[in-house]
Amino acid sequence: MSQPELPLQGVTVIDCGQVIAGPSIGMLLGDFGAEVIKVENPVGGDQIRSFGRQKDGASIHSKLYSRNKKSITLSLSSQGGQELFRRLLKTTSCDILIESFRPGTLEKWGLDFESLRSICPGLIMIRVSGFGQVGPYRQRAGFGTLAEAMSGFAHVTGEPDGPPTLPPFALADGIAALYATVGAMICLYQRDARGRGRGQVLDVSLLEPIFNLLGPYLLEYDQLGLVPERQGNRTASAPRNTYRTADGRWIALAGSTQSIAARVFNAIGRPELITDPRFKDNRSRVAHVEELDAIVGAWVGERTQVDAIEALLDHEVAVAPIWDIRDLVTDAHMAAREAIITVDDRELGPIRMPAVQPRLSETPGRVRHAGPALGEHNQQIYQELMGLSPQELADLKQQGVV
Repeated sequence: MSQPELPLQGVTVIDCGQVIAGPSIGMLLGDFGAEVIKVENPVGGDQIRSFGRQKDGASIHSKLYSRNKKSITLSLSSQGGQELFRRLLKTTSCDILIESFRPGTLEKWGLDFESLRSICPGLIMIRVSGFGQVGPYRQRAGFGTLAEAMSGFAHVTGEPDGPPTLPPFALADGIAALYATVGAMICLYQRDARGRGRGQVLDVSLLEPIFNLLGPYLLEYDQLGLVPERQGNRTASAPRNTYRTADGRWIALAGSTQSIAARVFNAIGRPELITDPRFKDNRSRVAHVEELDAIVGAWVGERTQVDAIEALLDHEVAVAPIWDIRDLVTDAHMAAREAIITVDDRELGPIRMPAVQPRLSETPGRVRHAGPALGEHNQQIYQELMGLSPQELADLKQQGVV
């Protein structure tokens, strides 16, 4: 049975992104059929190859972030590499270029947007950096950690008496990649569907997308003068927290509406609490959240995770177990949704990884292969596509250009 055509088939992406944010954009576009050519430094490749853990000498992270891509090596800092890069853009009629160098680097190499657009008039350039292409901080080293710190995220994350807390994964990078991918789709629509025929630049910082998600805090400060502080798992509704079970595990509960709060009280055998002045509505519950958490926490603490979940679900309470990765890979719902897929890899054999998101009913994305070895497609791209001879490619390798 033939596979349906992928929605971005025919779109060519040159991915010069590094580490996580830039490469994630290329991954998302590749998941839906774009031809993604990943350009990596001949010495070591994308830095993601040295991040995280390895198995049998292969980067596990690269297997994910470079899935559905072709890898070539090219030294963009060399004159020969710059000439070959321009030729690559012209040969492929590149639609989208992703780069995440420090602002000004491409200009220093003579690869600025206007000169590249003279080669590919429809070029869409996604420029990912820590703080953007303009502004006083543009030249600072930029990592997601700094964006998570400066955006206000770390300030509100953690317990009231604890330190500001950073996420243990690349949160700011992932958010920036999602915003950038949406922006790329808007640019393609503007260029092609609306017939404007020209590309444009997306200036994507790591700081602003995560700040945007924290936007309500800005409005509360602007209108009410409120500065949010760390409050653990609590929000503007109650009961809402994590609760430890008798077997040392945890559950998360969200009584965010009046009806669900009533179900919680019924489930724990305390229906009278719904008329208690302390807990009669959400504002009262938030004002007396310590007392409420003590009541709910005591009930949960007398039961195992399974028993607590079942009792609460029987009353249609919004509750879930707090899982680790072992729980996720064995869960029946995740399996039914095919949220985790297995991909055969030439280096590591079968690899499990997250499935493509979002789900499209008619033209779903798919993972054709995991991330390739460094420079695995040099011959295919340089010789078969661009017409270099074996001797020319060998000479460029000897010179350190590829």
